[in-house]
Amino acid sequence: MRLYFQQVRAIIIKDILVELRTREASTAMLVFAVMSIILFNFALRLRVDSLKPLVPGILWVILVYAGTLGLGHSMSIEQINQCIDGLLLTPSDRSVIFVGKAVSNVLFTLLISLVVVPVLAILLDESLLQPGVILTVIVGVIGYSGAGTLISVMAASTRAREIFLPILLFPLAVPLVVASVIVTSGFMDAIPWADYGSWFGVVIAFAIIFWTAGVLLFDFLVEG
Repeated sequence: MRLYFQQVRAIIIKDILVELRTREASTAMLVFAVMSIILFNFALRLRVDSLKPLVPGILWVILVYAGTLGLGHSMSIEQINQCIDGLLLTPSDRSVIFVGKAVSNVLFTLLISLVVVPVLAILLDESLLQPGVILTVIVGVIGYSGAGTLISVMAASTRAREIFLPILLFPLAVPLVVASVIVTSGFMDAIPWADYGSWFGVVIAFAIIFWTAGVLLFDFLVEG
C-alpha cells in the first residue's frame, strides 16, 4: 500500500507541475467561474427580488461546468504524443492512474471553489459561508471528480471528446447535483437535519460508488 500511494502521489505531482507550467485548465476554470458569477449576479437581479433561494443552484451549476473544463483537460493532455501509453507501461497497478488523476481533478476544482464560494457569499448571500456548506462542496466535488475522471477516460479515445464528456457525464451526475443543491439549501436555511440528511447520504454514496467503479474498471476502459 505504501508503494501504491507513492505512485499515486507521483501522478498528482506530475499533474500539478504540468498545470503550473501551462496554467491552461486552471485559467479556463477560473475565468468561466468568475464570468458566470458576474452574469448570474447582474442578470438575475433584474428579474427577482431575492437571490437567496437561487444561490445553491447557482453554486452547483458553476462548480459542475467549471469542473467539467478541468476534467476534459485532465485526460486530453495524456493523449498528446501518446503520453497515456507511457503511463500504462509503468510497473504499477492501472488503478493508480485513475486515483492520481481523480485526486488531481479534486484539487483543481476545490481550488476554484475557494474563489467561487466566498465571492458568491459576498455578492449574493453570506449564509453560504458555513461549515455544513463547505463540507457538502468538498464531498460533492470528490464525487463529481471521481465520476468525471471515469467518464473522461471513456471519452478521451474519441475524436469529439470535448462533446462526448458532458453528454455522458451530465445525465449521470444529476442525482449528485440535485442532492448537493438540496443539502446546501438545508444548511443555508437552517432546516432540521432530519429533513435533508438522507440527501447527504446520496452525495456520499455517489462518491463511493464511482470511485470504487473507477478503481475496478479503469484497466478495462483503457484497454478497450
